[in-house]
Amino acid sequence: MKVTNQNIAIFASGSGSNAEAFFKYFGGNKNINICLLLTNNKHAFAIQRAEKFGIPSVTFNRHEFYETDGVLNKLKEHNIGFIVLAGFLWKIPLNLIDSYHRRMVNIHPALLPKFGGKGMYGMHVHEAVVKAGEKESGITIHYVTENYDEGEIIFQEKCDVASSDSPEMVARNVQKLEHKFYPEVVEKCLSALK
Repeated sequence: MKVTNQNIAIFASGSGSNAEAFFKYFGGNKNINICLLLTNNKHAFAIQRAEKFGIPSVTFNRHEFYETDGVLNKLKEHNIGFIVLAGFLWKIPLNLIDSYHRRMVNIHPALLPKFGGKGMYGMHVHEAVVKAGEKESGITIHYVTENYDEGEIIFQEKCDVASSDSPEMVARNVQKLEHKFYPEVVEKCLSALK
């Protein structure tokens, strides 16, 4: 499927703070349009964040995601050209990876290849960083492939980790980087597609 437009769908599983950073960043943009929030969690706070910005949301279950083309068809229906994963915890099926090759990105709350892979998300990552005595952490924005956190790295940004920092303190510092840089990097990716 050839997609060249600037319509974005955001996938989120939880709170949606990164999704909201996108809603705000692209709110007045005439060329880039966030059309849809998709979630595997009908209780995700991300849905309420999307409603606040007038963005429709679609909830799906495991069967629809992995065993049908229902989600892909919904993306086509909304003429989606680019996918942003923002705290989405399920592995992406091949039908989406094939259809959105180099048009689907994810953010990881550490400096890949360290602290990546299955089960490494959210506080699990920050706890592992602190336990390992790392002096820095940060964010990695990468293209999505069939394996967790193994796609080509697009962008990384670091923050210091002090020996006295708790996982929660690291999480706060990393989240600041996510909100600041993720929408900017996606905008650059979209510009490169034109």
